[in-house]
Amino acid sequence: MHRLPVSLLTVALSMALSPVAAEMARLELTAGFYRIEVEVAADDAKRMQGLMHRRSMPSNQGMLFVFPQAGPHCMWMRNTLLPLSVAFLDEDGRILNIENMQPQTEDNHCAARAARYALEMNLGWFSSKGIKPGSRVGGLDKSPAPR
Repeated sequence: MHRLPVSLLTVALSMALSPVAAEMARLELTAGFYRIEVEVAADDAKRMQGLMHRRSMPSNQGMLFVFPQAGPHCMWMRNTLLPLSVAFLDEDGRILNIENMQPQTEDNHCAARAARYALEMNLGWFSSKGIKPGSRVGGLDKSPAPR
């Protein structure tokens, strides 16, 4: 007799908690004098999903991709509806290069040298703030370890 209420409670709890589990970690970074709130993609599934299917993103928000190792990482825009700029960063948070990416394309946009992170922001965000290759992004030490 008590199985049904316990089962319903279990289902209800799992449904209520599942969106929370699917959310990405958030982190505050700095670039120049600017604060950026980012979602962190630190595992394969989240890095693959990225910003796909998003229709908008607030101006000082973005996504930080944390790679397991520094390397010649590349990004593309399959199923991504927003035009974006991506900054590839080294282990110390120095911007190696910035690439502008158009929505729903499969062109590769790659790091100029071995990158440990990629930071995606709305198209033109970096240039409008005077942030260029050689600039440093702070707060990366608080990012979750990649998986």
